[in-house]
Amino acid sequence: MNSIKTFVLMAGLTALFVALGGALGGQSGMVIAFLLAAVMNFFSYWYSDKLVLRMYGAQEVNAQTAPPLYNMIQTLSERAGLPMPRVYVIPEQQPNAFATGRNPQNAAVAFTEGILRNLSREELMGVAAHELAHIKNRDILIGTITATLAGAISMIANIAQWSMIFGGGSQNDEEGGPGILGSLLMIIVAPIAAMLIQFAVSRSREYIADETGARIVGKPLYLASALRKLHRGVESIPSHATPATAHMFIVNPLRGGGLMSLFSTHPPMEKRIERLESLERTGVAVG
Repeated sequence: MNSIKTFVLMAGLTALFVALGGALGGQSGMVIAFLLAAVMNFFSYWYSDKLVLRMYGAQEVNAQTAPPLYNMIQTLSERAGLPMPRVYVIPEQQPNAFATGRNPQNAAVAFTEGILRNLSREELMGVAAHELAHIKNRDILIGTITATLAGAISMIANIAQWSMIFGGGSQNDEEGGPGILGSLLMIIVAPIAAMLIQFAVSRSREYIADETGARIVGKPLYLASALRKLHRGVESIPSHATPATAHMFIVNPLRGGGLMSLFSTHPPMEKRIERLESLERTGVAVG
């Protein structure tokens, strides 16, 4: 069901992109904006793993320097049918983790010192399986595509804004376009709608990674218990994470509630735990 939801949301984002270009006119400007966004996200897709790991001061570990963690990842990778990813430890106290890398052959998983210290072995297995699920499901590729489209929509809106400032709106009226008010509405609404859709895709992929991870480890309650602890840890321990990378972590490292939940890259914690507990009741097969 969440896979279908992801497809529908991405189709909606594509439709929004086409609609904005058609409503505001200027096909050449639309193409240029899309190409610029595509180039930016192409470099992000190829090099973002190195950049984000360096940003958080992540240190790579191996079977000699961190045997329990490394061996755990190795065992779970074999269960998931994945190549062994690179393993990193982040010198940060907030308990959290993320996966990165452009494909399963070039993937990495990173864990903060806080998560290694505060979770039991079983809970850490649940978290590790969730991150491997992101790799298995190629969520980083999906995230890149949605970011490309959302970025392109923002660029088109900016181009349209400058076009209106320099008199482009009058031409739009003459050609039967939406006019100044219609164009202004699209300029304001389209980027916000694109951002909301992008966040909705991210939330949908988190649900899928929870379920896939539970199937890899075979015990949904491992992750459910871990999420409870991580939620408390995020609430009490600040993080150096940036909004641009918050979506990568297993739980949002930035605190916020109420209206801000609309702009959250993660589903509500209680719903994630509820779904995992439901999987436990119905039974989950490993693999």
